[in-house]
Amino acid sequence: MAATMHYFNARALKHAIEEVVKGFGSEPTEVELVTNNLIEANLTGHDSHGIGMLPRYALSLKEENGLKANAHVSFRVDHGTMIGLDGHAGFGQVIGHEAMLIGIERAREHGSCIMSLGNVHHLCRIGAWAEMATAAGLISIHFVNVMSKPVVAPWDGADGRFGTNPFCVGIPVAGRAPVILDFATSVIAQGKTRVAHNKGIQLKPGQLIDNHGQPTTDPVFAVKPPYGAIKTFGEHKGFGLSLVCELLGGALSGGATLHERANHSRVFNGMLTILIDPDRLAQDNLFVQESLAFLDWVKQSPAIEGTEGVKIAGEPEQQTKAERLRSGIPVDENTWQEILNAAKSLGVDTKHVDAMARN
Repeated sequence: MAATMHYFNARALKHAIEEVVKGFGSEPTEVELVTNNLIEANLTGHDSHGIGMLPRYALSLKEENGLKANAHVSFRVDHGTMIGLDGHAGFGQVIGHEAMLIGIERAREHGSCIMSLGNVHHLCRIGAWAEMATAAGLISIHFVNVMSKPVVAPWDGADGRFGTNPFCVGIPVAGRAPVILDFATSVIAQGKTRVAHNKGIQLKPGQLIDNHGQPTTDPVFAVKPPYGAIKTFGEHKGFGLSLVCELLGGALSGGATLHERANHSRVFNGMLTILIDPDRLAQDNLFVQESLAFLDWVKQSPAIEGTEGVKIAGEPEQQTKAERLRSGIPVDENTWQEILNAAKSLGVDTKHVDAMARN
């Protein structure tokens, strides 16, 4: 049975979630960065990476070697255009922001920067970090691994051996919204299975296998034991990219790679980021001219019947954000109750949070 849906005004929900994040013991800047990042994920349609993550964050906070409030990034290695950073188990929304500021500064100075980031709690929507780079006029490429329960099966494998391992590219486009390509190397993000489970809906065929390695559409096998596994996108191609993300985002970041079963609620990321200043690499105005010409050419393809036509990576998120700012952010009742329960565990007045969200 489908769960009841609530539609919260974005501003009211933001104020309510700020109260929850304060319960982590976070300083004001951290409260703002975490809240804004989560709300933005919901606004852009990525509910899997939005406020529904807070219950897991709350569990991680209470675990040994789990999430640490008010942590900040530090240098492990500094070779000018090649830097290695440590996140000290801090909120990914804070550590990711600080790391990108450092990388952007180096890329502006030198024309490029290779930056690794390890030991950081959930970095949330990786597209947010690509958006920071493109806002600065930079191209960014991100390889990310996920240190948590192994929930994704390798190609031709029957159980989970790694995480959803995101890959992301951000490209600034003169006078237009940037191209933001951001996706899990699994068919769907793990958080989307949680969203489907909480909504009481099934997944599409071909996305998930059960605990016996058999195809299933029931999202419970990605949410509760006995666990099955999500499949990689594009068969062996998605598996290959996921493997690369694990090695570059994990082994090279100073973090770790998955090679054992995990029985905890923590979700840590490692990320390798490459930043490029196109103005320093491209001659004359060629990058701008060729980018615009190509994007226009692609968009001119006739729409297939029943579709809105070609959309460039990043456009669906822009459209969803505009719609949700008008009509509200949808949150299913099960997810909302999980958030309120998490708030209670953090010593936050849940009635106050609920009232603020509905204001």
